[in-house]
Amino acid sequence: MKDGLSDSAPLWFGSIRTIVPGLLLILLLPLLKKSMTPPPMRFVLPLALLQTTGFVGFTMLALEEGAVGATAILVFTMPIWLTLMAHTFLHERLTKRHWLAILVAAVGLFLMIAPWQTHLALAASLFALLSGIAWAGGSLWQKKYGPLYQLDMINITAWQMLFGGFFLLASAMLLEDYRMNWTPHFAWVVFYNLIPVGAVGWLMWFYVLHNLPTKVAGFGSLLIPTIGVLAAWIQLGEEPDTFEFLGILFILTALVMILWPTKLFKPPTA
Repeated sequence: MKDGLSDSAPLWFGSIRTIVPGLLLILLLPLLKKSMTPPPMRFVLPLALLQTTGFVGFTMLALEEGAVGATAILVFTMPIWLTLMAHTFLHERLTKRHWLAILVAAVGLFLMIAPWQTHLALAASLFALLSGIAWAGGSLWQKKYGPLYQLDMINITAWQMLFGGFFLLASAMLLEDYRMNWTPHFAWVVFYNLIPVGAVGWLMWFYVLHNLPTKVAGFGSLLIPTIGVLAAWIQLGEEPDTFEFLGILFILTALVMILWPTKLFKPPTA
């Protein structure tokens, strides 16, 4: 996404990468013999505002203001917010192990951010955190109210992307000057963000959210910035420093604590 900002204003880029995938998925619905009727507005509009407008919009603004790596890690504080929201609003009970895992993950994220050596602008930090909170809020809304309507996953994904994209477009028209420089590189970046990241990525996330407990789905996404750091090391030679290594270890430890069967953490009975 950062690549696209050299040729486009952030909210304009965010709107195109959500409206077009939403339209494509809606056009796909009849081919899959699924209904094109939008979900109830009282359900889909809050979801669109949180999951698409808030998450994508704040992410694009954070990337415009700051570095990619630290921004991504701050956005992916989402699992911590989501787990706490699920505990409060969905009454998903958290054991002492879960609370400890949240603490361990928070320490890991702090080490990966390394605020004492990362020159991330305050505005970028705030936008990235708001993005993670909006993503968590949208996921909570989908988890809490989605089952009440028994809607098709592709239908929900398509319409929330479309409506959220229109909210982004309105924000872009109000807050930014139009800027899109259609170079071959920008066209490739747009395509990549439309299909693999936009349409397919959101479908996969809603599938995971629908089929797994909230805390498992949320904490599983922490693998994304971790894999990103490791992939940059393998592919680009960007070797993680000591704090990033320690952060990865803390995050993986937190994942094990969340995902491992509970009975393995119980002391043996006589």
